[in-house]
Amino acid sequence: MNVKEFIHGTPTCKLHIHTRKAPSLKIDVLDHGYVRYIKHMGDDLDVVNSAKVSFAKESGTFEEREARLLAFLAREEHTSVFRHSAITFEVYAPLMIARQWWKYAVASSHVEDQLGWNESSRRYVTEEPTFYIPADNEWLSKPANAKQGAGQPLDPQIGTLLTRKLHDLTDEGHALYTEAMTLGVAPEMARLFLPAYGMYVRWRWTASLGAAIHLLFQRLEHDAQKQFQDYAKAVRTILAEHWPAAVSCCLPGPGQGAGIAR
Repeated sequence: MNVKEFIHGTPTCKLHIHTRKAPSLKIDVLDHGYVRYIKHMGDDLDVVNSAKVSFAKESGTFEEREARLLAFLAREEHTSVFRHSAITFEVYAPLMIARQWWKYAVASSHVEDQLGWNESSRRYVTEEPTFYIPADNEWLSKPANAKQGAGQPLDPQIGTLLTRKLHDLTDEGHALYTEAMTLGVAPEMARLFLPAYGMYVRWRWTASLGAAIHLLFQRLEHDAQKQFQDYAKAVRTILAEHWPAAVSCCLPGPGQGAGIAR
């Protein structure tokens, strides 16, 4: 069979029944969200060997010499070596976080057609809507000297009022959504009644190690949205399970990047 016949034909696959062990690491974020580890490829040694191939060399173990080389690669921003490892996360987060996160799907891989983002859709899924509702003490003020971001916590009495109003809004939107569905409206249109930005959505994000560190470099910063910072901390914890040296070199401390992510 030539290439043309394969593309226009009807390819078949043999059925191989197998089971996969469920991923174990899941970190809860906010009131209902989470970041869950799905799978990964590579480790600290792969980062080092991706650099050493330039000299036709390879290390069999990750020891002090390899650690020094990895630190050099991060410090001098040799970013390509961090693209040979990859990881897949499942994330459940408010839509406002998902839409900020989406920018990191673009160029998550150095191969243009591998964006690595698949999200649940309310065109097909009619599960119970879940909304992010900040607690009374979680409402933040507008900063005095910035065009974006947030300042200090608001007065608890104001927070109580806002939390109650947001509950009322989501309850009303949910009721209208349910009514529209009962009247036979297609799910893809009934969802117009759901308050969007606080509604939780679920997606899988596959990215190179370099792309994931880039996200952390920006979203662990003090001026990133507080809720996104919480998700970034969970991503960092999972990355450090598989690339402890790389994470330590590139992100030595909270809100601090070194080299690769700049």
